[in-house]
Amino acid sequence: MTIIAASTYSFNQLISAGEISQIESIALAKDLGFDGIEIVDLIHDNAQSDLDYAQSLRNELDRLAFPITNFTFGADFLNGSDHDFEREVARIKQMIDIAEVLGAKSVRHDATNGRPGDSFAQVLPTIVKGCLAITEYAATKGITTMVENHGLFSQDSTRLESLYTAVNHPNFKLLVDMGNFLCVDEDPTLAVSRLAPYAGYAHAKDFHIKSGNDSHPGEGFFQTRGGNFLRGAIIGHGNVAVAQCLRILKLAGYDGPIAIEFEGIEKNMEGLRISLANLRQYTA
Repeated sequence: MTIIAASTYSFNQLISAGEISQIESIALAKDLGFDGIEIVDLIHDNAQSDLDYAQSLRNELDRLAFPITNFTFGADFLNGSDHDFEREVARIKQMIDIAEVLGAKSVRHDATNGRPGDSFAQVLPTIVKGCLAITEYAATKGITTMVENHGLFSQDSTRLESLYTAVNHPNFKLLVDMGNFLCVDEDPTLAVSRLAPYAGYAHAKDFHIKSGNDSHPGEGFFQTRGGNFLRGAIIGHGNVAVAQCLRILKLAGYDGPIAIEFEGIEKNMEGLRISLANLRQYTA
């Protein structure tokens, strides 16, 4: 049976409104019937250090006997840590230490949001150097590292394939988010088929799509790099060929967890409940 996890990011409405804490989202995910949780960033007050908070998350996971399937956090080898590459690498290594406390066997860190005037090919050597340093460190702890198609600049499947190929390390994989390719106007089925052989983790995500040739559809929509309009959707309600993307991943040999990253305007619990039911049907 496919392990289906909930991303804590899927509870963002409730967490941002102060209705629940990030740590409380773990029990909610289990109550909804998910098989595990992907923890995205560390969201807590300053009363605890990051390491102490990570231990609190681990204690809750252990209490619920609920596995963590991945730890996801931001990074930027060009702009992070006040544009200091070595400091950013050191900071990301500290996040790998936190992943170890959480019990995560895989992490996703970002590559970069880019710089004005730079092409991806121009900055690729710096990104590769950073990814390689991180994955070599994480390998000593038994943790796989990944970069996701995320953030517009590092989102195209061809760019991610070139990064994967250049890093060329057995501990380095890609997090394949089937919905995010639409942010750069790329067909998810074609993009997933390109990157599926390199997948170390996967996100199920759906979007409603409106043509950029039309007027702005209104609240909830944002624009892609090419000027089309997207709005987060319940799995199965949008335009992403979710079931086909899942089949592509399976045919490529991916049999790991699938995490739902819900970004719709519907209420978090309702959106996740319906998304999980539909994804269970697709993976049955």
